[in-house]
Amino acid sequence: MKTIDDFNFKGKQALIRVDFNVPLDQDRKVTDISRILAAKPTILKILEDGGAPVLMSHLGRPEGNEEKYSLKHIANTVSDVIGVRVKFAEDCIGKKAQEMAEALVPGEILLLENLRFHKEEKACDRGFAEALSKLGDIYVNDAFGTAHRAHASTTVVADFFEDKCMGYLLQKEVESLDKVLHSKEKPVTAVIGGAKVSSKITVIENILPKIDHLIIGGGMAFTFIKAQGGKIGTSLVEDDKQDLALSILEKAKAQNVEVHLPVDTIATKDFSDSGENTVMDIKAIPDHLMGLDAGPETREKFAQVIAKSKIILWNGPLGVFEMENYSGGTIALGKAIAEATAKGAFSLVGGGDSVSAAKKFGFDKQVSYVSTGGGAMLEMLEGKTLPGIKALE
Repeated sequence: MKTIDDFNFKGKQALIRVDFNVPLDQDRKVTDISRILAAKPTILKILEDGGAPVLMSHLGRPEGNEEKYSLKHIANTVSDVIGVRVKFAEDCIGKKAQEMAEALVPGEILLLENLRFHKEEKACDRGFAEALSKLGDIYVNDAFGTAHRAHASTTVVADFFEDKCMGYLLQKEVESLDKVLHSKEKPVTAVIGGAKVSSKITVIENILPKIDHLIIGGGMAFTFIKAQGGKIGTSLVEDDKQDLALSILEKAKAQNVEVHLPVDTIATKDFSDSGENTVMDIKAIPDHLMGLDAGPETREKFAQVIAKSKIILWNGPLGVFEMENYSGGTIALGKAIAEATAKGAFSLVGGGDSVSAAKKFGFDKQVSYVSTGGGAMLEMLEGKTLPGIKALE
């Protein structure tokens, strides 16, 4: 599979699938530029070669042509981040878009209107993909966040190009995940947190043969605790997944993977940030209380495992980190991972909530890599081949 460094874009137009599905406020201003920043190295490489990038993306989940989801709202921000004034096409296909693309001179950038204004994008329509393909000489996919979706702009369009490749962001994502899943360095530790076991089962089963330590935290830990006979009060639990939790523990044991579960928790009566809370044994929570965060002993225990790890995957928080009183476990985990990274470990953070937590508490700059695609990363961890990557082969 070719990467962007296999091509010289001098005099060429590069049709780039980027992921500019960025958050906007009520005034349609971009509130987080990280996805635009992530695509910047690829765009700059094409500009520096003497080429012209044509950028295509979706934004939100529009039903037809909805003005609030127009990419015109982000054009100025893209211009500011890249440092080049971006031209905007009011459609992503058709005569006007084609004329604007053909009129580009080296060093100019064209941003196309929202791909999902056309239902053919999600329907993988070949005619729509062919119309898109007319806007570039080389196809570059740099949208890891949508690589798990088989859409016209992520898969079918590649059929119409002789020259196609991964952008720097997509390449970095693939290499980072490969480092976690096929590392020669040991020990490898996976921290799997979040609310539900059910959403992480396939991930856990797929990574067990590749890891040495599995830290289980967050709400999903209570299903494991209860399955082992613990009393969890009114804590979050998936009662129908208890047998599954026990089978995961058995599989881990059979593969010599050491599983680390919380030993204490911070419990409270109501799911709110204002009530009284208390530290207690996670296996002995009274009927009227619920655990909302990892306790101090758990934090210390997990930090010791992280400290001796060479490769660390962090997917999911250890508590309800959005509430100040129950953010301590997630912060302690982030600190431990940051310290291990500073001492030479490779750390990958991915999955919506862990990325939000890493950014909220400033750990995003202290880990090796923060994945830009939650769903895509989970599917790769599950062992699936992503359609957007397969299309480049």
